[in-house]
Amino acid sequence: MSHQPQLNELLHLWVTGRVQGVGFRAHVQFVAQTLGLIGWVRNVGYDQVETVAEGQRADLEEFARLVCAGPRAARVDESRIEWFSANNDFSDFNVRSSR
Repeated sequence: MSHQPQLNELLHLWVTGRVQGVGFRAHVQFVAQTLGLIGWVRNVGYDQVETVAEGQRADLEEFARLVCAGPRAARVDESRIEWFSANNDFSDFNVRSSR
């Protein structure tokens, strides 16, 4: 019987800047999968990306740091973070359709 660590935090993050057409969502998905997080990412409007991730607090903090650093061609001008208790609603991390 394997024991999985409990996913006990949810991070809701919005970033604004040069985040369209620069591989930003793929970068967010890669970072999340590398850190073992679950959730989603999507474009919101022209210059904003929204992401929700669940996992351990330290991993989520690293996720937020790496997302805000962005891929090389991106530029994050602003970010906003909200923290919640995890819902455990996700099974993986995926890219959603733009809103």
